[in-house]
Order: sequence, then structure tokens, then C-alpha cells
Amino acid sequence: MNDEQLLQYSRHLLLPEIDMQGQQAWLDSTVLILGLGGLGSPVALYLASAGVGKLILVDDDEVELSNLQRQIIHTRQTIGKAKADSAAQQIEQINPTTEVEVRVERLTEAALDGALKTVDLVVDCSDNFTTRHALNRACFRAKVPLVSGAAIRFDGQVTVYDPRHESSPCYRCLYPESSELDLNCSTSGVFAPLVGMVGTVQAAEALKVLAAMGEPLVGRLLMVDALRMDWRTLTLKADPNCPVCGGS
Repeated sequence: MNDEQLLQYSRHLLLPEIDMQGQQAWLDSTVLILGLGGLGSPVALYLASAGVGKLILVDDDEVELSNLQRQIIHTRQTIGKAKADSAAQQIEQINPTTEVEVRVERLTEAALDGALKTVDLVVDCSDNFTTRHALNRACFRAKVPLVSGAAIRFDGQVTVYDPRHESSPCYRCLYPESSELDLNCSTSGVFAPLVGMVGTVQAAEALKVLAAMGEPLVGRLLMVDALRMDWRTLTLKADPNCPVCGGS
């Protein structure tokens, strides 16, 4: 790290759990963020500000006025612009040393396999079950940790699936692909601060996994009810008949 970086990340370097080793791990890391909406906004902002070396931003959507209620990385000036490009523009203002790769596309499962070859961790900020299942399968094939988050109405949840841990369940263990649930904000609504809460927790979990510090939410599902401000943690176990992780 040069002198400017030592100053920029000084508040992290004061924490013994992070120190130089943890900060360097972030500087050397590549993270793929799938979805630059309500969840992806705080994830991208905090990972960039923390000094993650490279971010791959994937989103095929454009910024709309209705997004600005909760998607804090975008502005009125970027309405009509690709969300990934809009996010990259904001990241440049916060931390120009973070390398950003923009992919304005909906990645196929084959494309995901290729993208994950150079990635240390994935943060799932998507909004549909089809994408989440495809990403889960790709991460377990590539043995890449996956930080998963979801938010709808006033309810949110975060967990970490880590194929490198023998006991880690996967997304398929929690949500069978035959599930007909497919809620989204455009039809169900979402409390604006909730996505910030969930996305910030996702960013924290991603940084913990990358720096191998603390106890990430592997095998645990953190749930929040923002109406009651009630946080609960449920234990998750791998499904021994899971076709994706094979019960780990």
C-alpha cells in the first residue's frame, strides 16, 4: 500500500481484526455483484469504499425514476442509463483506484461459469428465483463463496453459501426450484431503508469472507422484520438429497 492508501484505509487499519493483512486481501480481491438495484447499490458503494480491488458489475436494466426511492447509487442525472454504467460512475467518485468491469447483460449459466473463473466472491443482489438458482449452481461448480440477500415489503434476509466448507448448504437447499414464489418490488412494494439494511449486511459479510475474519453467516439465515425491527437468526442445514451441493 502507498501513503495515500494508508491514509484512505486508516480507520480499517486501526482494527486488529483487519490490520494490513485484511486490507491487502480486499485490495487483491475480485468481486462480482449481480444486480445494481436496491441491494446492489449499498453493496457496490461499501465494497468500493472499503478498497476491494476489482468489481464486476452485472445488470441488464436501465435506471428509472421509480428506482430512486431506494437504489441510492443512482441519480436523476442517470435516468435512462444502464444501471451498471451508472453505478460505475458513482464508484469512480468514491474510489477511483477500484477497477470496475461493466457487463450490461443478463448472464446465461454458461457465461456465469466463465465469469467466475477469475472471481473470489459473488454477491447476489438479483430479484428473481431463476437467476438466483442459476448463480447458486455456478458458484458451487466453481467453489466460489456466494453472499445472498433478499428484501420485499418489510422483510429481509441474508446468508452466505460457501462451497469451500463441507457443511455449507446452498440456495437450492432452502428454496426448491419447483417453488412458485416469485415476489418482486414492482408488484409487492418494498420499504426503502430495508434494502439498505440488507445490502449493507451483505457487504459486511462479503468483506468478512474475503479477509477470513469473524464468523460469516455460513449455515445461518439472518432475517429482519423492519416493521418491528426484529432480527432473528435461523440455522440452515444442507439437504442430503440436494442435486446442487449433494448435502455438502
